[in-house]
Amino acid sequence: MTEVLRIEMVSSNPRSLDQVSNMFKEIAEKMGVRVKGPIPLPTKKLRITTLRNPSGEGINKFDKYELRIHKRIIDIPNPDERYIRSIMGMTLPEDVKISIIMLTT
Repeated sequence: MTEVLRIEMVSSNPRSLDQVSNMFKEIAEKMGVRVKGPIPLPTKKLRITTLRNPSGEGINKFDKYELRIHKRIIDIPNPDERYIRSIMGMTLPEDVKISIIMLTT
């Protein structure tokens, strides 16, 4: 029975997301822990189209807004306890949300 530590990261800013994933990877390389990833998942695009003129008279002009949500996954098979403690103490940018899940197979 093997354990896998899965780190899922979500952000609207791909640069900060890549920065955080590189931090996780560097810490793992320093401690000698194997790392699979970061694996990029498909980007979600949230689109909103609004009418620019509130009265609706005249030429219809629209404003289009888009928010892209980027995701990355890092898998760490058989994680070391020191690695788990070190990633829990990291300071992360405000726009990156992470979730850490322990999977057993």
